Amino acid sequence: MTTTLRPLGSERSRPDGGRERNFEVRVNGRTVGGLVVLASGRPGPRIGGIRELSIDRPDRRRGRGTVAVLAAEEVLRSWDCVRADIAVPEGPDEQAGLGLAATLGYTPRGLNMRKTLPAEPPALPEGSAGRPMREDEFGPWLAAEREGYVASQIAIGMTPEQARVRSEADHAAALPAGLDTPGAVISRLESGGVPVGAVWVNTRMPDTGEPPAWVFMVAVDEPHRGRGHGRSLMLLAERECVARGVGELGLHVFAGNTPAVSLYRSLGYRTYRSLLYKQL
Repeated sequence: MTTTLRPLGSERSRPDGGRERNFEVRVNGRTVGGLVVLASGRPGPRIGGIRELSIDRPDRRRGRGTVAVLAAEEVLRSWDCVRADIAVPEGPDEQAGLGLAATLGYTPRGLNMRKTLPAEPPALPEGSAGRPMREDEFGPWLAAEREGYVASQIAIGMTPEQARVRSEADHAAALPAGLDTPGAVISRLESGGVPVGAVWVNTRMPDTGEPPAWVFMVAVDEPHRGRGHGRSLMLLAERECVARGVGELGLHVFAGNTPAVSLYRSLGYRTYRSLLYKQL
């Protein structure tokens, strides 16, 4: 039997200038599932994605999903994508999805986690306090944040030049007005009156079924690490969201960052999506 992809409907433009299209998974002309193929339009190398892969239960464990993903990769190559990302949602088929991705050479990239926030803002530890980042702190912080972002993109396959292009573009899009960007909340944590870290939250994420607020960055200053300030920064992020009437907060954590995953889980965050990637 021959498994193929068949376009379902016309190709669509994405908000970032990219493209996406739905496909049916077919076996000898019979529809047995579907998936979505997309390509980012963001500056830098073109990154593709494979989403919403589904195979009807009677047709599972017959290699249909494997062939469908390989065919989707060919679509992404024809769109000049250099990397394919797969998102595996939490649920009963999660382990099967992760196993399929691993078999096809996909490497874990990270986890998406989310938490329903309490009605009352959580208390910070005694001696800790949050405040808005000052203008004189913003420039040095942004420079360091961009460098950290560059390093994270290099770690998942980009060249240094590609990573810098992506970092510049993404930060320009996320903070067009700096500290005055609507929805951007960048706070400093102080312990005993001394600044020890910063957290950046976007409290106006698009209404796409994802959490309405997102942690873009959380970092403890190097001299103050290992003292529990990471937990305090997350509590500060939650306080900022609750103060603005936001009831859920999401975040991304890179694969292999076991301490961070443990921290987030201890605070009540749960994984709702696993992300994997493969160079094409």
